[in-house]
Amino acid sequence: MRRVAIVCPGRGSYTEKSLGSLPADHGWVRSAESLRREYDLDPLLELDQASKFEPARHLRPANAAALIYTVTMCDAALALSENKTVCVLGNSMGWYTALAVASALSFEEGFRLVQDMALLQEEGEAGGQVIYPRVDEDWKADPDAEGEIEAALESAPGETYPSIDLGGYVVLAGTQKGVSHLLKTLPKVQLGKTTYPFRLAQHGPYHTPLAKSVGERAKLRLAKLRFRKPRLPLIDGRGRIFSPWSADLAAMRQYTFGDQVATPYDFTASVRVALREFAPERLVLPGPGNSLGGVCAQILIAEGWRGVHSRRDFEGAQEGDRPLIESMRR
Repeated sequence: MRRVAIVCPGRGSYTEKSLGSLPADHGWVRSAESLRREYDLDPLLELDQASKFEPARHLRPANAAALIYTVTMCDAALALSENKTVCVLGNSMGWYTALAVASALSFEEGFRLVQDMALLQEEGEAGGQVIYPRVDEDWKADPDAEGEIEAALESAPGETYPSIDLGGYVVLAGTQKGVSHLLKTLPKVQLGKTTYPFRLAQHGPYHTPLAKSVGERAKLRLAKLRFRKPRLPLIDGRGRIFSPWSADLAAMRQYTFGDQVATPYDFTASVRVALREFAPERLVLPGPGNSLGGVCAQILIAEGWRGVHSRRDFEGAQEGDRPLIESMRR
């Protein structure tokens, strides 16, 4: 069996192309629907099987987070059955899913964590997130971009913050004023068909001090959540490992409701640790969508993983008989 690392996606991975992703007859989907009724929220299958993608509805945090979690869990279960999984990690909200994939939480507990966090974030501090590239078309580091990012942050202290280290991109966050500042200050860049910077739809100022109260309220609301030692090594958003043999459950809980919410999430470090400490043959990306494919490729290039030093190298490896990344959805 292949040695793989499972990488769980975060918010923003459920898009128009994701409609129809949920297997209606899956036991976990039925469990999720039962839990949604408890919350008095729209059925997930109604959302997933809609004839038209409605951004205001589908991207609402309380809906998007639950859709993403359930799709990811179903895909991850298949990946676990077909591979030797050496570690589990995720991006942003993907940490909550990773906890359940690694059995540190049950499916139902993980769902409650995701659902409550999303609802609390909807009530949280006003603000948002902006994404910006720091690589060129060949996915090589752009030193000028790094300087522009630092200047934009330093020119609006208390209003803007680093949020996620995302491979060849950085996610910045801030108050409403801070987001406007970032959109005006960062030079426009065209990569492929996308123009940056742009604001992420319906995303709050996650992974910054502005979200601290969300974590504090979640800690109280989910006080009965039962964390267990994971069955697989878990890598958090600092690049730290929670091992099946030595996981500190109090530290895991504290991280989930503390640093994970209120400090920057270093997804790049998470992937780097997975590569260096566990040497997987492949990174497996559960759905929905394929939002982390390019991001993970950029991290592999920065690492020079298996001799991959450029976008061309990576694309060549992907076309060979030992691809480095497997996306379970397109």
